[in-house]
Amino acid sequence: MHNKTETQLNDLLLVKDGATTGKIGIVSSPEHIGQNINEHLFLLRTKADVNPIYLLNYLNSSFGKLQIQREITGATVTGITREVVKRLKIILPAPNIQNHIGSVMQSAYAQKKQKEQEANALLDSIDDYVLAELGIEMPEVAEKKCFVVYAGEIEGRVDPLYMRNISHIKNLKTPYPLTPLGKLLIEKPQYGANERAVDGNPETDIRYIRITDIDDYGNLLDDWKTAEAIQPKYLLEENDVLFARSGSVGRAFVYKIELGRAIFAGYLIRFKLDSTRINPLFILYYSLTKIYKLWVQSIQRTAAQPNINSREFQSLEIPLPPLDVQNRIVEEVDKHLARVAELRQEAEAIVEQAKKRAERILLAEE
Repeated sequence: MHNKTETQLNDLLLVKDGATTGKIGIVSSPEHIGQNINEHLFLLRTKADVNPIYLLNYLNSSFGKLQIQREITGATVTGITREVVKRLKIILPAPNIQNHIGSVMQSAYAQKKQKEQEANALLDSIDDYVLAELGIEMPEVAEKKCFVVYAGEIEGRVDPLYMRNISHIKNLKTPYPLTPLGKLLIEKPQYGANERAVDGNPETDIRYIRITDIDDYGNLLDDWKTAEAIQPKYLLEENDVLFARSGSVGRAFVYKIELGRAIFAGYLIRFKLDSTRINPLFILYYSLTKIYKLWVQSIQRTAAQPNINSREFQSLEIPLPPLDVQNRIVEEVDKHLARVAELRQEAEAIVEQAKKRAERILLAEE
C-alpha cells in the first residue's frame, strides 16, 4: 500500500468505504497518470515480482472478495481499514503463472471494451435515427457570451440562456405538427410521494421508484427500495410516464406492469397520455435526443438545484407523427436497445469466463 496519492501506470485503486467497498480498478491509461485520489480509496503499488493485472484479478476473484467482505465493519458508513488490506492473504504463484493469468484477463478486458464500444455506438445512433425519422436537423447554437434579444421577442421570462435557445427550438423544421405535451394528457400531472425509502422484499412489497433508480435511457437500476408508507394514489399504472423535475432534470421513464407494483417519489412527475394519439415509448425515446436535451437546458431554472415544474413540462412541444410512424420508430429503437443489452451481457460473460479460467490456472486445474 502506498502513502502518496498521485497515480502511476498499473497502480491499483481499492474502494475503502461506502456501498462499493472492495471494488477495485487499475490505472491503465497514460492520461490517468499523475492524478490525485481522494480519501475513499487505497492506492496499491506492486513490487517488481508481482504482476499488477494478476493482483487485480485475484482481488476481484472469489478468493479476494470473500476476504474483503468478511472484514467490512461500520454502522452508518461501512468500510475496511489499512490494517485489513495489509492482512489480506494473496496466493502468489511463480511469475510465469502470474503473467499467464494476467494475459488471459487482459485479453478478456480488451474484448469487453470492444463490446462496450459497440454498445455505446448503438446508443449514440438512437439520437440521429429519431431526429432523422422526424425530419429534424439540429440547429446551430453558437456559444456567444454576448447577443441581442429585442423587447418584442421576450416571452415567458428574462433569462439569457433561455432566450438564446428557445427561438431555435420553436423554429424547428419538421413535417409533423409541434404539439404541447399538455395537449396529449388525459389527466392533470401528479407529483410523487414524499416518503423515506427503506429496504423491502421485492417478492411481497411495493417498489418505491426514485430519480436515482432510473438510468439515462429510462431503465430501472437494481437498487430496490420500498417506502415507509404506501398511499394508493401514487400507484403506477401501465404506460404512465415519469419525468424528473429536479436532480437529473428531464430524465424520463415509462412504467410497465411486468416491473411489479410500484409508487413514485416526489422529485418525479407522473403524466398520463392519450394512447390514441401518442405512444408513451415514443415520448421516452424522444427524450434521448439532442433537441430535447437542449429544451431541458433552456427551460430548467438554475436555482440551488435546477428544476422544471409540471406546467413547464406541459409546454414541451413534440413533433407528433401519426401513430404508425411513432410505432415504427419505437420498434426500431427497441431493436437497438435489445442489441445493446446483448452486447453488455456478452461483455460481462467474457470477463466472468476469464475469471473462472484464471482460478483454474491458479489451482493448477488447467
